[in-house]
Amino acid sequence: VQLQAYEGGLVQPGGSLRLSCAASGFTLDAYAIGWFRQAPGKEREWVSCISKSGTTYQTDSMKSRFTISRDTSKNTLYLQMNSLLPEDTAIYYCAADMSLCRLHMDYWGRGTLVTVSS
Repeated sequence: VQLQAYEGGLVQPGGSLRLSCAASGFTLDAYAIGWFRQAPGKEREWVSCISKSGTTYQTDSMKSRFTISRDTSKNTLYLQMNSLLPEDTAIYYCAADMSLCRLHMDYWGRGTLVTVSS
């Protein structure tokens, strides 16, 4: 199982960014898969997750701005982020679990840095 998040970068406050996570060694719909983030000096936190059955779970504070989706034909997970705030600055990770969406997932990819700054 391998995961690689990419397409992070520098964006201005109020801007948008779409992160991608390429998965290999497994098929997306056979695992729970989600996004997490870790800001400087803070603990890792849950952003959003899609269960094996396709149910979406999202952190309430981000629900109106972030949208998770998956493309099983490309075996890729996405996170569309809109109306970005400076406090969204963090390293974003994608992760997969053989069972369910949870904070301590089984497999983790290398993160991608998102910086929201003017």
